[in-house]
Amino acid sequence: MFSRLQEKLESAFKNIKGQGRITEINVATTVKEIRRALVDADVNFKIAKDFTDRVKEKAIGEKVIQAVSPGQMMVKIVKDELTALMGGQEAELNAKGNPAVLLIAGLQGSGKTTFSAKLANYLKNKKGLSPLLVAADVYRPAAMEQLRILGEQIGVEVHIEETEKDPVRIVTQAVASARSKNKNVVIIDTAGRLTVDEEMMNEVAAIRTAVQPQEILFVVDSMTGQDAVNTAKAFNDRLDFTGVVLTKLDGDTRGGAALSVTYTVNKPIKFISSGEKLETLDIFYPERMAQRILGMGDITTLVERAQAQFDEEETKKLEAKLRKNKFDFADFKMQLEQLKKMGNMKEMLSMIPGMGSKVKDLDFDENSFKGIEAMINSMTPAERADPDLLDLSRKKRIAKGSGKDLQEVNNFLKQFAQMRDMMKNMNKLGAFGKMMPGMRR
Repeated sequence: MFSRLQEKLESAFKNIKGQGRITEINVATTVKEIRRALVDADVNFKIAKDFTDRVKEKAIGEKVIQAVSPGQMMVKIVKDELTALMGGQEAELNAKGNPAVLLIAGLQGSGKTTFSAKLANYLKNKKGLSPLLVAADVYRPAAMEQLRILGEQIGVEVHIEETEKDPVRIVTQAVASARSKNKNVVIIDTAGRLTVDEEMMNEVAAIRTAVQPQEILFVVDSMTGQDAVNTAKAFNDRLDFTGVVLTKLDGDTRGGAALSVTYTVNKPIKFISSGEKLETLDIFYPERMAQRILGMGDITTLVERAQAQFDEEETKKLEAKLRKNKFDFADFKMQLEQLKKMGNMKEMLSMIPGMGSKVKDLDFDENSFKGIEAMINSMTPAERADPDLLDLSRKKRIAKGSGKDLQEVNNFLKQFAQMRDMMKNMNKLGAFGKMMPGMRR
């Protein structure tokens, strides 16, 4: 995400790094490169020009304080302006009502249905609410089935009326049902089209009139760049939605939608989503995103994801085992499962300061853990608890059971032994209490 933009901005800053002071000449050169980088990222030229005009105005004549170079000063100015361009502050979701009604709109293929389930999961597990999902897409039966399956996965009830063809009646009855069942939030997954059309607008507008939602969230496929911003404007002109959701941020997006949409429609981005995993939904923080775009990383979000996935009681048990050098395959498998829930591995690595551009070409297979899990699953409970039991005969059985060859099993066991040795050394240094997620001392 934003890797090309990040590279071009880094190149632009080279014009001013090493300079003794900020001048009109080096600012003009840097600003020109920044504008070119934004346009290449599919940001509208007018928006890019307004942005760089503000950067130039703030940079020229700026006094460089002691210990801050002109390059660092320019990076700070650009970060502050990027933050302002994307909304400045995070925007809260209004989920208060009896019940609160959240209407999800957008084009077909933008990720509305998956986002609806992610939002329900977020409100249930992080906000303690009792959501009801509503399948209001009467044109695509697969959408109803998809929402039903997703609802089962997260333990959230889904309101489906397969024989009813009027979406207004469906949502009206769903809200009444939610009220009778003490559901305090209703999430309505509406129909999408391949393009904006009058029939679609009329339908969503009729639903809005019928249920008076607290929030209308417009879902944008971030991979479509400026086209997504134009679509958002068309929707907002008609529906006056309350916020934007950016999906598919783990794809090869140039960043135009994230940088342009708030400026264009004057509505905040409230959530960002990546991948299909239902846990990968984040509140949108403009400053954090600006830091990621500039290669500064986003440690805060990374730590928050870790804390959300690592159970404190399990962590305490694991730390106790580590102190006794008792870390086994069952523990390792549990850590892998929690790590996978945190999201796309390349995205997580890009949140580490200085790693953003370095992971762009990293060939990381998200399915690489499956082979390790298959080998661990082929072990007996006794073997998982005691790696020293694994003789040649047992290794051959594990290889056969996991579909791997003996060399692959040996390589994994060697790597696991090296990891245990490293943990043993860290234990001697007393490092675990400082490193384990969620631990409090």
